[in-house]
Amino acid sequence: MRTHSCAAVLPVLACLLGIFAPPAGAQGNLDPFFQPGKIRTLIISGRNNHDWRSTTPFLGKLLTQTGRFDVRVTDEPTSLSLNELRQYHLIIMNYCGPRLGPSSEHALGSAIQAGLGFVVVHGASYPFGEMEVLADHHRRTGIFEQPWPDYFEMIGAKWVKGPPKSGHGKRHVFDVKFVDREHPIAKGMAASFPISDELYHRLKLKKGIHILATAYRDPATGGTGRDEPILWTLRYGKGRVFHTTLGHDLGAMVAPGFVTTFARGAEWAATGKVTLPATMTAEPAKKNPVRVQLVVGGHAYAPSLYGVFDGYSDIAATVVDQPSAYGKQRLRDTDVVVMYDMMQPISNESKANLRSYLESGKGLVVLHHALADYQNWEWWWRDVVGARYVLKGWNDLPQSDYKEGIWMRTKTVARHPVTKGVPPMLIHDKGYAHMWYSPRIKLLVTTEHANSDGKLAWISPYEKARVVAIQLGHGPEAHNHPDFRRLVHNAILWTARRTTDGSSPKEK
Repeated sequence: MRTHSCAAVLPVLACLLGIFAPPAGAQGNLDPFFQPGKIRTLIISGRNNHDWRSTTPFLGKLLTQTGRFDVRVTDEPTSLSLNELRQYHLIIMNYCGPRLGPSSEHALGSAIQAGLGFVVVHGASYPFGEMEVLADHHRRTGIFEQPWPDYFEMIGAKWVKGPPKSGHGKRHVFDVKFVDREHPIAKGMAASFPISDELYHRLKLKKGIHILATAYRDPATGGTGRDEPILWTLRYGKGRVFHTTLGHDLGAMVAPGFVTTFARGAEWAATGKVTLPATMTAEPAKKNPVRVQLVVGGHAYAPSLYGVFDGYSDIAATVVDQPSAYGKQRLRDTDVVVMYDMMQPISNESKANLRSYLESGKGLVVLHHALADYQNWEWWWRDVVGARYVLKGWNDLPQSDYKEGIWMRTKTVARHPVTKGVPPMLIHDKGYAHMWYSPRIKLLVTTEHANSDGKLAWISPYEKARVVAIQLGHGPEAHNHPDFRRLVHNAILWTARRTTDGSSPKEK
């Protein structure tokens, strides 16, 4: 079974001391790279008549960011084994494809019966049954598979040819209403929530399932004119099963109602309890993030720049055009200014406000072409940035030069919070040459490329604030490079006087 992790690995000893023991009946050795104290979760994916390539990573992200789950994914479920499945607490089924094969099907069914939690998402409601939902697959391969009747027993419902025929009408926005608000999954949530999704109808339900929520199937959208089951639970042997018919695509999955019921349903299926909050969103509120002001203007840039600041729980970035970036109140509400502009005129008022901001000890990160800012403000480039890309020859400084589209091999030359976890990079970027540099800068990252001065990242000599300059960052090839992103992220945290783990720094 090929799996990959949705989270970083941890040391062997810590994993062996995890809070959770292997599931009931577990045998074999526990993978030493599971995170301790987490709900060990496997998402079955790799086939679906829905966009599993985007929804599976999204489901993994939702679970991981709760802090409760250690998520892995398999896109080759035909090789499941009982010994491997017994290492998990929970299986998520985001699969709608061909039969898994006798060995894998036996392993999955046996593991759930032994106590493994099981969550079924949307399209996983109807594979392996009598509905020919995979007709295109059948026509291409010539394979017409027999149903897997045990799957119906595991998930509590199946689509049928009819009459009446199972299906769904037009996608629309509808309200999901709880019918059991005391169940741990629903407890504390609002009585209903809206969602834009497909609303399944006329499913054949297994006797004894426990319906948690329904939705009215309006005839105006091709529905039945009655309430249809949307969320339910059941037991399969010792295993707890949560089934959601919601989640057609990312547009449906980002709805807070889906996020909350899916995460809480997964926790309940794995543990029998729910500790997660009754209100959750796809992008949870950040706790005490570094307030970043990204300053742009005066130079074109690729939208991929925004991705450099996305996906972090410890920073919150706002993009501001240069002419309005340096008001007193705006700077008062900013922890770190990240410059990616290329401007020359700057008013005396902005100069005074920016200088006051820095003298208060707040952070500054200067990226790429912002090294050419404010050519006539000598205090800025000489004392604050510690370098200058010279646009025109000035006094004894020759004009600087650049070369686009070069592959640079970088080298980290100083151990520092800014370079923590940043390995030597091979990065496609623009090289700067013949710049002026202060002899007092502290070099962090260098290159030996002939089209570069060699200085790629440094700490400025300015003593009243923390200032980092990074020459890299021209276009998408750099913006999307994970190690460039890590370098910028580290620089933001350090200049904000936080270490990379968010605590107060020891180094000044």
